[in-house]
Amino acid sequence: MSQLLVRDIDEELVEALKRVAKAHGRSAEAEHREILRSHLGAYPKKRSFKEVLAEMPYFNDDDLFDVR
Repeated sequence: MSQLLVRDIDEELVEALKRVAKAHGRSAEAEHREILRSHLGAYPKKRSFKEVLAEMPYFNDDDLFDVR
């Protein structure tokens, strides 16, 4: 697992993190991980070009030039 070091955080923010962590029964570090996971975990994973192409609708030439 990777590590993350965040510098120059306002003391008020650190204290708020500690209060929230205590309310949730976690350490400040565990609370920090949960905040990152809950906010960044919502971003979709990077898809391959093949996956993107597979999701595209199929149109043949007749569909494009159908002028009924």
